[in-house]
Amino acid sequence: MTTEVIVEKINHFLVEEFEVEREMISPEASLKETLALDSLDYIDMVVVLENNFGFKVKPEDFTTINTFQDFYDYVVRRINAKELV
Repeated sequence: MTTEVIVEKINHFLVEEFEVEREMISPEASLKETLALDSLDYIDMVVVLENNFGFKVKPEDFTTINTFQDFYDYVVRRINAKELV
């Protein structure tokens, strides 16, 4: 799966699941502020990630994710690691 496909898939589920306007999503924007995430939203995001991409997410993984780009990079890294196994 290419990075572009991953980013498009992420953006699609963010728009659908978190009801954010697509034009508000940009690589440098704050994930938490743009999506207005609270602790329950993070749990929802973990479930959506696991269902869409097939890897397990640890809560501490989100401590270094601030922007959408951080989020994209995290998912790409995890998918690439999964494909190597």
